[in-house]
Amino acid sequence: MPLKEVCEGVAEEDGFGTGRDSLFILEKCVKDKEPWKSLIKRKVRKKCSCSTDRAKALLIDSFPILKWLPRYRFKDWIIGDAMSGLIVGILLVPQSIAYSLLAEQDPIYGLYTSFFSSIIYALLGSSRHISVGMFGVLCLLVGQVVDKELTLAGYNSGTNLTALVHIDNSTTGPVCDRSCYAIMVGATLTFTAGVYQVLMGLLQVGFVSVFLSDSLLSGFATGASLTILTSQVKYLLGLHLPRVQGWGSLIRTWISLFTNLGKTNVCDLITSIVCLLVLVPTKELNDRFKAKLKAPIPFELFVVIIATLASHFGQFKETYRSDVAGEIPTGFMAPQLPNWSLIPNIAVDAFSIAIVGFAITVSLSEMFAKKHGYVVDANQEMYAIGFCNIIPSFFRCFTTSAALTKTLVKESTGCQTQLSALVTALVLLLVLLVIAPLFYSLQKCVLAVIIIVNLRGALRKFGDIPKMWRINRVDTTIWLVTMATSALINTELGLLVGVLVSAFCVLGRTQGAQVLQLGQAGDREVFEDLASYKGLQTSPGVAVFRYSAPIYYANQALFKKSLYRNVGLDPLKEKARRKKLNKQKQGEEEQKQEIEVSTDVFLLQHTTFHTLIIDCSPVMFLDTAGVNALKEVCKDYNDLGVCVLLAQCSTSVIDSLRRGGYYDPKIGAKEIQFYTVSDAISYAQSLKSQNGNCDTFV
Repeated sequence: MPLKEVCEGVAEEDGFGTGRDSLFILEKCVKDKEPWKSLIKRKVRKKCSCSTDRAKALLIDSFPILKWLPRYRFKDWIIGDAMSGLIVGILLVPQSIAYSLLAEQDPIYGLYTSFFSSIIYALLGSSRHISVGMFGVLCLLVGQVVDKELTLAGYNSGTNLTALVHIDNSTTGPVCDRSCYAIMVGATLTFTAGVYQVLMGLLQVGFVSVFLSDSLLSGFATGASLTILTSQVKYLLGLHLPRVQGWGSLIRTWISLFTNLGKTNVCDLITSIVCLLVLVPTKELNDRFKAKLKAPIPFELFVVIIATLASHFGQFKETYRSDVAGEIPTGFMAPQLPNWSLIPNIAVDAFSIAIVGFAITVSLSEMFAKKHGYVVDANQEMYAIGFCNIIPSFFRCFTTSAALTKTLVKESTGCQTQLSALVTALVLLLVLLVIAPLFYSLQKCVLAVIIIVNLRGALRKFGDIPKMWRINRVDTTIWLVTMATSALINTELGLLVGVLVSAFCVLGRTQGAQVLQLGQAGDREVFEDLASYKGLQTSPGVAVFRYSAPIYYANQALFKKSLYRNVGLDPLKEKARRKKLNKQKQGEEEQKQEIEVSTDVFLLQHTTFHTLIIDCSPVMFLDTAGVNALKEVCKDYNDLGVCVLLAQCSTSVIDSLRRGGYYDPKIGAKEIQFYTVSDAISYAQSLKSQNGNCDTFV
């Protein structure tokens, strides 16, 4: 039989109604409880069943291109996709070469990375707009790991001849020099990060992206941007300094830079200043007039071409000992397996890189999907970015993710689908097969300038701090802590600290919730804080309080403390006072008389209400500790003659109260659900006037 619940709070026949029929009979739906064994069998059978339709659906879900490509509107979309793909491809050429510096890789591998990731994401990605390729923060993280492994292998000791290692870790295999070993570490790191991402996709943990807030990711990116900027200053000055590893690397790098200022290469310094004077204002012009321009002007490419020609004909390398990109081969190399023996060394670093890459990709995907009115699958995004790392790692590529700047360019130039990514791949293929060797004389300081100029967006966040503080101080605190930790202590640690600070902020909000006394606004069913609004009315003999947080193990003590403080009657202290009074009296008759007098005097002087109503509408859930806290409150106040009623409890809260034994007659709580605070007030006033006794009242 269905379980019936009756709300007797404002029954008309009792003479204390509110003018409306308030007798509710709710029939609870009875659900058949399926044995856990049969439940598991049914779910496994459903997941493992094989049919033509299921196989087709699985294939389409795994390759989203099969959904949108057959419905591609060629006449409407092809121009926008072709234009955006061409522009992004042109911008990617100098950026791919530049970001190779951050990852401690040769320039050709930056082009490989952008090429392969564009094709793979076009096949597997569910977003129509994001551009996947190299992202400065990830390149920095990869470069830090590569430099650490190079140091451990002895390549950064100053003598490469004594640091040669064998590729297969044997004593007879082929020898690998510094560049080869750096490529091997980067590829193995990328492969491991990709495996993590695919495994997370298989485990359906795409929901973790919701725990990485915008303020956290923005603070992390800004802190990493400061580290990136610092790491590129040595190229601007033409200094040959080893990358500083460990905590506090940013400060120690600046100390090293100031110490070695006397060794500055004047040619690199002048080139850097000229490139900055050209790129900064021209990039600002692109941003200011982006609404009027059909496509951003590729000033970076123009600077790269002019600087390469100047360096080649001016013989900067030979004459001024300026660092240049060096030989960039054409074509593709044969695939190569990762170095399995390196995986234990870089497993932890790869996991943090996998999380950062996934979080950035999903955040951008969801942002642009919401803007353009479609839906992306977080788990499919994890698959896509995972395979964008696994497959290219065999071709010596390094870790990729979505990139905001290039995504904005794609969107602003008319991108409609990921067909634009295939056009970008064609542009990069042309460079890889024909044009790449022409960049031999390109100075590294020019590449460093390109990286620094592209950090403008992240660095502008510092100017937004006052506005962020006015809007939300908690989010600003998370941003500041994450940024400072990422920049001043350690980049990977910054992300972990940001997550922990975010979690503690959420916990702190539930810890900091206060019990508020409520008053009614006129005759309406509106109850608000008496301390915040004027003109609110209270009912004689009834006090209404609200607690705006879940009640659980972490805050149940604070809930009781706040409630007792705001009610003005702490039952525990009153019981202790009575107990102490009892011990002071001698003689049974005198003791009974004094207790009765003290009780009457206390209730007369200290109790201005006979009923305490707790509005539970903001209470999302109760755990065992929360139910026990309410049981203690109810019992303690009942012992003092004050009745406790709960109003506007959600279904889950009611179920928790039942399972926790809150409605046990020994406690004094009657199982009545009040769906409004007004019903609870009417019920309390009417029964009190009729009975006048709290024992019969509850």
